[in-house]
Amino acid sequence: MKIVERQVEDVHILDLHGKILIGEGDDALRDAVGKLVGGGKTKILLNLADVPYVDSAGLGEIVRCYTTVSKSGGRLKLINLTKKIKDLLAITKLLTVFETYDSEAEGVKSF
Repeated sequence: MKIVERQVEDVHILDLHGKILIGEGDDALRDAVGKLVGGGKTKILLNLADVPYVDSAGLGEIVRCYTTVSKSGGRLKLINLTKKIKDLLAITKLLTVFETYDSEAEGVKSF
């Protein structure tokens, strides 16, 4: 998985490209979010537009990142969910945990 970090105003956006799987992608996501939080950056959007698949370990890592950011007094939100990922979050009841937005502009504005 490839992660591109950008900043819009004071919000940090991680554009995720590729599958989030055990041993592939979940470590990269943990490192990217950990680096932001370690640097005091706690307004984070995960852009999932180019993520075709998330396995259980990947889902667990997204939850872990959410917890890490929340414990630091920050907020982690999800944007541009594919239908497959939105369905996965609905089935696991995680749609009630995460704030999700259909566009980057909505996500940035929500902070």
